[in-house]
Amino acid sequence: MGALARRVGLGLAARGDISDVIDWTRRARDAGLDSVWIHDSYFERDAITYGSAIAGALATDKESPFRVALGAVNPYTRHPVVLAMTGSALDELLPERIVMGLGTGLPLRLAQMAIPYSPTEAVARVGTTIDQLRALWAGERLPSGTPGLPPIQPMFPPVHRIPLFVAAYRKEFVELAGQKADGYLARPCESIPSLRGILERLRASAVAAGRDPGDIESAAYLLSLVDKTRREALNRAKREPFVIYMMSVLGDVSLRRAGFERELRDRIAAAWRAEDYHEAGKLIPDDLLDAFMLCGTRDDIAERAMAFHAETGLDLPLLQPVVQEETQAIELIEAARLYAQLPSRAADRAGVAAAAQASTADRAGEAAAAQVSTSASEREVAVAGPAAPGLAAPGLVGDRRLSLAERGRRRLGAAYEILRPFAYTASAIPVLAGGALAVVDSRFSWLPFLAALAAGMLLHSGTNVINEIYDVRKGIDKINSPRASHAVLKGRVSERGAYAFALALFVAASAVGVYLVALRGPAIIALGLLGLVAGYTYTAPPFQYKYRALGVPVVFLMMGPLMVVGSYFAITATWDAHALVLSLPVGLLVAAILHGNEWRDISEDTRAGIVTLSSRLGRDWAHYGYLGLVLGAYVTLALAVAVRWLPPTAAIAVLSLPFLAQVVRSAELGATGQARAIAMIDLQTARLHFAFGLLLVGGLLLSRLLPA
Repeated sequence: MGALARRVGLGLAARGDISDVIDWTRRARDAGLDSVWIHDSYFERDAITYGSAIAGALATDKESPFRVALGAVNPYTRHPVVLAMTGSALDELLPERIVMGLGTGLPLRLAQMAIPYSPTEAVARVGTTIDQLRALWAGERLPSGTPGLPPIQPMFPPVHRIPLFVAAYRKEFVELAGQKADGYLARPCESIPSLRGILERLRASAVAAGRDPGDIESAAYLLSLVDKTRREALNRAKREPFVIYMMSVLGDVSLRRAGFERELRDRIAAAWRAEDYHEAGKLIPDDLLDAFMLCGTRDDIAERAMAFHAETGLDLPLLQPVVQEETQAIELIEAARLYAQLPSRAADRAGVAAAAQASTADRAGEAAAAQVSTSASEREVAVAGPAAPGLAAPGLVGDRRLSLAERGRRRLGAAYEILRPFAYTASAIPVLAGGALAVVDSRFSWLPFLAALAAGMLLHSGTNVINEIYDVRKGIDKINSPRASHAVLKGRVSERGAYAFALALFVAASAVGVYLVALRGPAIIALGLLGLVAGYTYTAPPFQYKYRALGVPVVFLMMGPLMVVGSYFAITATWDAHALVLSLPVGLLVAAILHGNEWRDISEDTRAGIVTLSSRLGRDWAHYGYLGLVLGAYVTLALAVAVRWLPPTAAIAVLSLPFLAQVVRSAELGATGQARAIAMIDLQTARLHFAFGLLLVGGLLLSRLLPA
């Protein structure tokens, strides 16, 4: 595909699988985008390495004008001679299609590496680096940095033209870009008013230096997050630690230009420093996100990118995903194509150009010239701040235009996600086991069995919802958490709505319990209260025992002995020690599901300040504990059958050994440090529990059919 009608690029970080980054770059090139920009982010991965891999992958395409940019590299951490060598090598890979941005990065990062930094000297260093790079690339010698030594002689042939961008936001750097650079690269999280002022300064500086402002290319990273609706995108952004961090470090000038008070930023920053990401996200209003980043559907992203282009004179918007993964990258490439197809805002562009011309003649007359050249609506944009029509982000009206069927589908999808019905085997199997034992004892009754099953699954459902609410509040569940529900995170269900849903589930379970109390007497009250308290306080105050290293033992007791013995009593109105024996292997495997999850998530839980049994034991003993739980289920079953506490046919459960072999192998690989091996250990253990439990139930029922 040829180049798009309007230039737009893709911004990526040097992180993740490099083959994915290359694939997204190829997609961007094939879609007609102008370029991909790889930025350095200390202390992740090296942007030059990623840029080299991309350039090598595109080297066979000789006809495409698609560019690869380093945006930006740092002359404090890479000497200008090294940068010249890098540029030469990249230019050989991809002639005339390499761009290099130069910036000094965060002084904090330099200080961490014991690199001295001075704001005044930093501007001079970037300016000198530009001069030295151009000289070396032209084949010229440079004087030695140490007197008395031979000059620096470039050992590579002269390279093709490599545009040099200045990447910084201080006014001195902007003026430097206007004086001698080929372009200016704006940082992420600049608002339209702020970027407009920066680019006006850039043009004025170019004219003052005797240069044509049109010769200086402007580019800007536009942080973007795409979702099915704008509401979901905004809610998701407020849960992203990176977005919260960016909102917490916005500069005073940027905030003032965008119409916000710095006190708002300070409150967000205080919550960030306290690692209270839930509270920090709640402090971020929609209009703050709209001012400094792009959130919404791909159409919303395209329209907002057009606003940056038309209202500031920005040449090259760079859509940069907040979450760097496949779906976001592809959606932004599609958003870029839509952006290029939007009708041109000629009047807006004319107004920007007129303002730039005015700035070259007389700074004092600049505003007047802009007012003359723009329409009434444009004047409103120039003075009104983020609430002005020209600066307004796409509204939320489109979210409410969804059809009744679509809204219903979304609500059902959100309910499914927050309930996690795939985990219902953990509550169904214990009741089925109790019911099967009742059949063996010729005491089975359908209505109390179904009531016990319903009560158990309703309690489990309520526990799942409460668990999600408090895991989000604690910052344990994040957007990139692979096994977490995203219903609350993305705003598909509000926290208040989720809480009401959980209470409704607990009330429904209690209503079923009333029937069982009427049938079996007050003993059911004690069992029901234990289940309610354990389910609600799993993550909710006052106990929050999941966060106190008590999750595994309490889950064993609740979903083993309590549910098996309790369901047997509800069905038969009798207590039986055989039910307690039967509950042991069932409970051990349910506990293993949770323990496997905690073992896998030790690092994340520790960072969130959560104490689990696995984090308290340490990785080695957590591994042994997991093996003890899964193997213990088979040992207890074998002993129960051997001493005739359970019928011999219950041993059919050993047919689940292939599932056991799978989880043991994963556990052994995980114990050697192969984290990916236990990435799905909870799901694998749930499958083992389901297979073991069904076979165990089947074995018990089979004993009823066989002669004694």
